[in-house]
Amino acid sequence: MSITLQPMTRERMHELYRHFQFDPDIFMDMTLFEQRKNYVYQPEKVDALFDMRAQENGSIAFAVVLDGAVIGEVGLRHIDPEKKQCELSIHMQNDAVKNKGYGTRAEALAIQHAFAELHMETVVADTILKNARSQHVLEKLGFRFLFEQDGFKNYALSRKEWENFGHCHHW
Repeated sequence: MSITLQPMTRERMHELYRHFQFDPDIFMDMTLFEQRKNYVYQPEKVDALFDMRAQENGSIAFAVVLDGAVIGEVGLRHIDPEKKQCELSIHMQNDAVKNKGYGTRAEALAIQHAFAELHMETVVADTILKNARSQHVLEKLGFRFLFEQDGFKNYALSRKEWENFGHCHHW
């Protein structure tokens, strides 16, 4: 498995969304999923999303690349240099690339970047309650469950926890 993180470019974002499918596990409101499940790639909407994200401060988006093909996106958002904290997010392209360890590897690489390159002390993440797959991945990577609020489970991982946990797992 050759997973790498590459800076998200307009071209990579188009590659991601050309074969994108919404995952019902990320929707609290299933009526929204029903409205969006028949996703249709629209280049102008992808361009608008890319342009909007380019204006965001305190965020880094990476394309998750498997053997040269974009299969997902992982982000470090709400990067706070004073608090030395950021938030991890991920979405994979479609079911064909899920449950194979690609997302876990991508998240591990993003966490490593947060600690080694951005000098963060804490990485936080959240998942909706029903997204057991995402919760499992966070726990597998060493995140601690903090609390449940407004339909989300909230997690945190400190630099020290990562150094003790992450290095022994050779992500």
